[in-house]
Amino acid sequence: MRITAIDAIPYRIPYVKPLKFASGEVTHADHVLVRVHTAGGLVGHADAPPRPFTYGETQAGIVAVIDGIFAPQLVGLDADRRAVLHARMHRTVGNPAAKAAVDMAVWDVLTQAWGTSVNRALGGFTDRMRVCHMLGFDAPAAMAQEASAIRDRYGITTFKVKVGRRPIDLDVDVVRALRNTLGDKAELYIDGNRGWTASESLRALDMLADAGLTLAEELCPADDVLGRRRLVANCRIPFVGDESVTTPAEVTRELLGGGATAVSIKTARTGFTGSQEILDLARGLGVEVVMGNQIDGQLGTACTVAFGAAHAATSARAGELSNFLDMADDLLTEPLRIVDGELAVPSGPGIGVTVDPDKLAHYRLDG
Repeated sequence: MRITAIDAIPYRIPYVKPLKFASGEVTHADHVLVRVHTAGGLVGHADAPPRPFTYGETQAGIVAVIDGIFAPQLVGLDADRRAVLHARMHRTVGNPAAKAAVDMAVWDVLTQAWGTSVNRALGGFTDRMRVCHMLGFDAPAAMAQEASAIRDRYGITTFKVKVGRRPIDLDVDVVRALRNTLGDKAELYIDGNRGWTASESLRALDMLADAGLTLAEELCPADDVLGRRRLVANCRIPFVGDESVTTPAEVTRELLGGGATAVSIKTARTGFTGSQEILDLARGLGVEVVMGNQIDGQLGTACTVAFGAAHAATSARAGELSNFLDMADDLLTEPLRIVDGELAVPSGPGIGVTVDPDKLAHYRLDG
């Protein structure tokens, strides 16, 4: 199981419509496909979605760090020496999506060799998850119409609502329109992407006290330390750390410091190995977790559901597993399908999906 090569292939697939939120806007999936080759001929795949406005990574930067730093350090290493692999990558500061993709591609190739799935290797608690759909900025009526269409077509009844605009009344109107359209049985929670101040967040939560929200995520910046603590202390629902909890150390800091009471886990940001560490820490501290979305395509979503369904804690809530629906196309030979509000873990060894070489050839940017 010696690693013989690591590829970092940039590609671009357009979105059907832009996804807008407080920290940016996405019009194309400018991602990087990562492939880990082994001496036995097996190949592991994973996806690295850069988020320059959140973590500072760019598509070109992910390719450069994998080609120029990680691959030279890892080629020749046995794939099952994961602790050595991570020690070598972590000598380089930052680059979470690049590190996560290498980690997941290694898990993919290892579990293929073991003849089992990543989901089973990680715990195999269940083979499916309920799906939450993420709604980007738009007018209240348009967002309500989109949510209604998603519910009717896919059976999804949990929605994450992007907020953080000014005036805050616009987002309050959006949540009320969604509640009126979807009724009391739909689950709604909000994500501010650090767009409001702590005071604005408190005012918005007060205005939405009767809206039946179940979670509030990153409404204000984590480095507004005292304001954030005041906000979280007065928040009646779990306050989810996302961009502020990208490592186990950050999870500890935010939870013990009063900056969050729940944690979003994103395999695109922490891979399978780092996500397991964060989950174990969260469980030890007795806090809720939610499987988040890095605006993933189908390969990234397959990784999320493989991990999320592997554990009781991560499968308890609906996972953010549907934003590939906003993409005009994808790379997989067999597309993921959401049925009755659920997404099944792909069957087969490894992550359980196959990249279509013709589609990759069409969308790749490196010729």
